Amino acid sequence: MKNNAKQSGLLLSTAALFNCLIYYGGRQFARTLPRFNLTTSFDNSIPFLPWTIIIYSGAYLFWIVNYCLSTVYDKSGGDRFIVSHFIGEVICFILFILLPTTMIRPEITGESVFYDLLRLVYRLDSPDNLLPSIHCFASWLCWIGVRKNSFVPRWYQYTSLLAALAICLSTLTVKQHVIVDVIAGILLAEISYHIAGCGKGIRL
Repeated sequence: MKNNAKQSGLLLSTAALFNCLIYYGGRQFARTLPRFNLTTSFDNSIPFLPWTIIIYSGAYLFWIVNYCLSTVYDKSGGDRFIVSHFIGEVICFILFILLPTTMIRPEITGESVFYDLLRLVYRLDSPDNLLPSIHCFASWLCWIGVRKNSFVPRWYQYTSLLAALAICLSTLTVKQHVIVDVIAGILLAEISYHIAGCGKGIRL
């Protein structure tokens, strides 16, 4: 278990670094390309709820916990989980370049801790690299990683599903993504996990 935890920590650190390279690298490659706005009338009907920035930001803690749970206890399942992460991130990078997207975000005029946090997020994260949503991809992968993990209590498996759904919804209510980004992120997680499962005997 101790050695497995050390290896898991190394892999997760590598995964986090790789995520940064994909996200910011994709932004640099696509910075001069024309961008497409995929906002629909359905997206425009979704209410803007600044308080849900807490859920959106809380995704980072959810990722840390579930990435650890998905890799430490079950070596075989953990390897498949990490491979899924890398597969999904590479596909994200390709899509960020082939189909650069953008959206128009609302003007923030309110005054509260939620609005302040939202202003910070908007300032640090420009409206690009939207399709697919990495927030939704990583959150749904966190659900996949524990949903059949016998080492994870059943109540936490269900909690993870609710958390993943809440985070996906929050990307819409804080106006960081549109519905097609969310759907693409969820599908990418499922597809990446399936592809990783095709490589029998994967070991990292």
